[in-house]
Amino acid sequence: MTDKKTLFIDGREVEFTDEPNLLEVIRKAGMNVPTFCYRPDLTSFGACRMCVVEIEGRGIQSSCTMPPEAGLKVHLNTEKTRRIRKTVLELLLANHDKSCLTCDKSGNCELQQYAEEYGIKTIRYPDKAPDEYLPVDDSSPSLVRDPNKCILCGACVRACTEFQGHSVLGFANRGSKTVVQPMNGRPLGQVDCVNCGQCAAVCPTGALTIKSDIENVWREITNKDKKVVVQMAPATRVAIGEMFGLEPGENSIKKMNAALRKIGFDLIFDTNFSADLTIMEEATEFLERLKSGQNLPLFTSCCPAWVKYLEDQHPDMLHHLSSCKSPMSMLSPVLVELVPKYFNVERENLTVVAIMPCTAKKYECKRPELSHNGRPDTDFVLTTQELGRMIKEAGINFNAIEGEDADSPFGEYSGAGTIFGASGGVAEAAVRTAYEFATGEILQDVDIKDMRGTSNRSRDIELDLKGTKLVVRVVSTLKEAEKAIREIKEGKAPFQMLEVMACPGGCINGGGQPRSCDDSRIKGERAEGLYREDSELGLRKSHMNPSIQKLYQEYLEHPNSHKAHEILHTVYTNKFAGSYKDI
Repeated sequence: MTDKKTLFIDGREVEFTDEPNLLEVIRKAGMNVPTFCYRPDLTSFGACRMCVVEIEGRGIQSSCTMPPEAGLKVHLNTEKTRRIRKTVLELLLANHDKSCLTCDKSGNCELQQYAEEYGIKTIRYPDKAPDEYLPVDDSSPSLVRDPNKCILCGACVRACTEFQGHSVLGFANRGSKTVVQPMNGRPLGQVDCVNCGQCAAVCPTGALTIKSDIENVWREITNKDKKVVVQMAPATRVAIGEMFGLEPGENSIKKMNAALRKIGFDLIFDTNFSADLTIMEEATEFLERLKSGQNLPLFTSCCPAWVKYLEDQHPDMLHHLSSCKSPMSMLSPVLVELVPKYFNVERENLTVVAIMPCTAKKYECKRPELSHNGRPDTDFVLTTQELGRMIKEAGINFNAIEGEDADSPFGEYSGAGTIFGASGGVAEAAVRTAYEFATGEILQDVDIKDMRGTSNRSRDIELDLKGTKLVVRVVSTLKEAEKAIREIKEGKAPFQMLEVMACPGGCINGGGQPRSCDDSRIKGERAEGLYREDSELGLRKSHMNPSIQKLYQEYLEHPNSHKAHEILHTVYTNKFAGSYKDI
């Protein structure tokens, strides 16, 4: 048991145990000091100096880098600390593009928030000269980088390095010329960025934002000649409510369905359905590889950031990657093929939109492999954040709206499809089906809890497939995936399946989700919301979904059939030569 110690904050005795720094002790005690650069899931940096406190006998210290010690007497809001914070804010604002009303982060910007809280009405320092402004970089399909709004907190640099081990972003130049930029100052769309969006998720200002498709989607919805269909990913339902004051993890799927209809979408389907479809194909593929002993371990292929990472960094490992498309990219061609038949609409008048927790899905939908006759199967991807804005723009009272069901026949799903949104969920769903496919017996206990968790980014789970011993490795973040790849190349890998999600904790913490970087508990609460829905559903195995069974009977024949491969599978190739940089 950890020994409790005490220190004093503004004269109040406060207990602490294993908190990594003074800032966490302050927050645990129900108080706070502002910070730009600190994120609980990243290393402490101490760059912004906003979180300074005054400690008796120690003077001014940054609370995010100061370890707690018994007996410390800490003061949060002395004359010195307030003066330092206000000076920092003034200096940042003097060097900042202050077009706040038209900024994508307006109303959700920490610099804007603290300037108001600290009453900054005048700035004593001269503004940046017009010729000092740098061009905005919108070359990425997923993100927009505006260096004029960067405050050099370094959170994006650390997220890229510590989560993905990739270092796409870094500091360049010195002194007043210091900037954060991609390698060699190149546009973001021309470097090996995997589009995960974690840099934008931790950015406190509008320096890194999601590339919006809101206006494109409104244009399609208001076009009377178009029928606009939409699908939404598992993780979106347990996060969208946060934009309207609901608790993280609260399942808002029925409210989402209703809001989407009010916005003007013609048909609403659930990507959970195609998550079940993915399991049918991937579980079958895994068992075939297990039987032949070839191309093991199998890599899951649901995460587009992970797929791009393999293409860019380890093209020699692509034969391990499942040929299955992601659930989004499975459902879209099914809709393109069957909605015209079921709902009497011409293909050229059909628009397919996906609501995703992931900025990399914007990149994925533009991949040439996921197009037909030169047109993408998924026309537009909106993130959870973008959908929240559309709901607000449409004047919909999300909290008061009555819930509605998705449309048939692609709205029915199992609990296995739901848990795709959390790290370990794809592997758990696959095992539920693979066990019954392989043994012909019913898996009684479907809750494989060893596969679950948002804090441990790598874990090995041993399974017994009726005498066949299996090891599944579940990792989140590409930094952990890189370690697994090294084990494979060194011949030391003990696992036969590798599930990879690029975002810490999985899709529930995707770059397109509402902000969660200030509170590590939010990931766990979102994941728990998915597992709660799984436990409450009557269907908990993908292959038991009657709508999936019907789709195979009437259209796909059987898992891994020629027809299924034509619609639901793809081939990934070596993009190292740079042919993909223009996407």
